[in-house]
Amino acid sequence: MFKSKLPDLGTTIFTTMSALANQHGAINLSQGFPNFEVDSRLTELLSRYTREGYNQYAPMAGVPILREIIAEKQNRIYGSQYNPEHEVTVTSGATESIFAAIAATVSFGDEVIVFEPAYDSYLPAIELNGGVPVYISLSYPDYSVNWDEVESKISPKTKLIIINTPHNPSGTILTDLDFQRLEKIISDRNIFLIGDEVYEHIIFDGAPHLSLSKSEILREKSFVCGSFGKTFHITGWKIGYCLAPEKLSIEFRKIHQYLTFSTFTPAQYALAEYMQDKANYEKIPQFYQQKRDLFLSGLSSSRFQFVPSRGSFFQNLFYGNITDKPDVELARELTETIKVASIPVSVFYHKKTDDKVLRFCFAKDDETLRKAGELLSGI
Repeated sequence: MFKSKLPDLGTTIFTTMSALANQHGAINLSQGFPNFEVDSRLTELLSRYTREGYNQYAPMAGVPILREIIAEKQNRIYGSQYNPEHEVTVTSGATESIFAAIAATVSFGDEVIVFEPAYDSYLPAIELNGGVPVYISLSYPDYSVNWDEVESKISPKTKLIIINTPHNPSGTILTDLDFQRLEKIISDRNIFLIGDEVYEHIIFDGAPHLSLSKSEILREKSFVCGSFGKTFHITGWKIGYCLAPEKLSIEFRKIHQYLTFSTFTPAQYALAEYMQDKANYEKIPQFYQQKRDLFLSGLSSSRFQFVPSRGSFFQNLFYGNITDKPDVELARELTETIKVASIPVSVFYHKKTDDKVLRFCFAKDDETLRKAGELLSGI
């Protein structure tokens, strides 16, 4: 008989809710993808490099010009220096980066500290590589980290801590104080870090993004995973990258080369040229803050309660004063009746903790956001 390696996992909630939205003709604010057009300059670059014959395998680590651009950006913004030849790897999406970093680091019985609610790819990657997840639960409304609890859960078996900032699904960000505590925890221990930083340019209200690469103590033990998909509205291109010191990148690339070997070639060249204009990513915070504010203004007369998202393109809404229905049940009901689809936040906890919170994606055109706000305010 065939034995599943992931017997408790089925279809993801993202697939389920998107299918339900399609079935009922609902506005889909569940899955995190934009519904507006990509910058025509970027798609024209992709077309041009395709026409010019850049259609064969890229180097395993990524085309050199793109790796150089990534390293230059990281140095300019965060003051962190990475050798593009040995410490920058282009991947088939940030999810691949995260998987490869976990696979390169975690062996059977190693413990991995996971802050939840957590992006749903972490746990399967840990389990497939024989690791043991150790959960730190964050709670609505501020989802702040109790670092004393983190320290209490460190053991001789702790191998890895996964850091996600800006955080999906809570929309919160880590602070300098958080990073100072993290430095103290790992500085004299053989513990590594994965930084899921795919929303680094989607951060609001003038707050800086704190990258693990910014701290010398953290950088030396970190795999920093980024994504072009979130920044440039090209989630379907599946282009990400991983920054890590050479000794870590060597092990990372051993896994990467047998997962995908290389990543979509013409897109790499297109992104390298597009990123030479720094405004193309420097304007992203303002672009998405306008969308966040538009969505929240449409909810000003609603019965939902909320803390404005600090980062990512997700906004959580608390409904505990409206109904005591479980969040999964309410998410389905609103999709079918109100015609607005969301994600119940309980699915991001291993114990399905239900704080009566739904997550909505505001990476949508203005008309869609206005309509969604109107429908939700009618409850």
